Amino acid sequence: MPSNELKEFIHQLPKAELHIHLEGAITPETVLKLAKQNKMQDTLPAKDVDGLRKWFQFSGFDHFVSIYVTIQNLLRTPDDFALIAYDLGADMYRQNILYRETTFTPHTHIDYQHKGLTIQDILSGLDQGRQQAHQDFGVEIRWVFDIYRNLAFINSPNSEYNPEPAEKTLLYAQAGLGHGVVGFGIGGNEVGAPSAPFQETFLQAKQSGLLSVPHAGETMGAESVWEAVRVLQADRIGHGVRSIEDPELIEYLRDYHITLEVNPTSNLCLHVYDSIKNHPFQRLDQAGILVTINTDDPPLFNTTLLDEYALIADAFGYGKQDLARFTRNAFLATGADLETKQSLLENFDSQVTNLL
Repeated sequence: MPSNELKEFIHQLPKAELHIHLEGAITPETVLKLAKQNKMQDTLPAKDVDGLRKWFQFSGFDHFVSIYVTIQNLLRTPDDFALIAYDLGADMYRQNILYRETTFTPHTHIDYQHKGLTIQDILSGLDQGRQQAHQDFGVEIRWVFDIYRNLAFINSPNSEYNPEPAEKTLLYAQAGLGHGVVGFGIGGNEVGAPSAPFQETFLQAKQSGLLSVPHAGETMGAESVWEAVRVLQADRIGHGVRSIEDPELIEYLRDYHITLEVNPTSNLCLHVYDSIKNHPFQRLDQAGILVTINTDDPPLFNTTLLDEYALIADAFGYGKQDLARFTRNAFLATGADLETKQSLLENFDSQVTNLL
């Protein structure tokens, strides 16, 4: 394990995180609070926090999806979204995370689960929570609105592409441009849900001023990442770790400065790699790729951003300067406005000079 000195450095390091899912960041304590507020305790498998913590313990992908869908179903009002956005900011304060780009899938709440919510309801709640978090903790939260790609290939003849999820998500993201939405993404299982049909929607998103930040190279290999960069014109890649399987792709990512949002513990839990020693993080870094460290769905994978930094340091022998470099990669790759980005970078550089 890293030394106490290195652990303290990791905590004091002013961090940015680019890949975390809003619903996947909700703690058992908040799940119970939401269920009580909305009189939905009967939808939960346990009635207390300890029981929910046991339920949260990752046991496989189906179990993970079950938890995720149950949590999504609890979000019913603007106040619910304000609560989870604020909790996200409080967690940032505890870990000294100054900036987060948080992925959220509005289509599932508005059009798929039929809760009677509008995009204005959701945006007002998210705004309230993130602004209160900024006021109380000084943290910056931005949003990536993403498409759950698999919904675009169900309920349609012969599994043909259904454009509705992507088109509606684009409208929601465009509505959120003045409310902290900076990126447009796509998530879900890459198998059987290729990126190519989403091309036009992503091009429109980029024309609107949104970053293209698709998930790729997690459940499928390098060919999925190629599709993301060629077809979706990706500015960053969510995961992207299986790019290591194609030397030509590695060269492309390096030459075009495309950042990878790496989630080590998530990759282990979902069996993308069988051990941290076999994880390609260090090989990607040594190849000149801009890698960042992230958590994906931290309570569901029993991790924190502090844990992820410690894991990477321990597995590959990284020291303070390397860990600071990975964090600076994240600040550089944000979709924040220029003034915010410059302020964050200046603050980061000043603090790190004193820490090293």
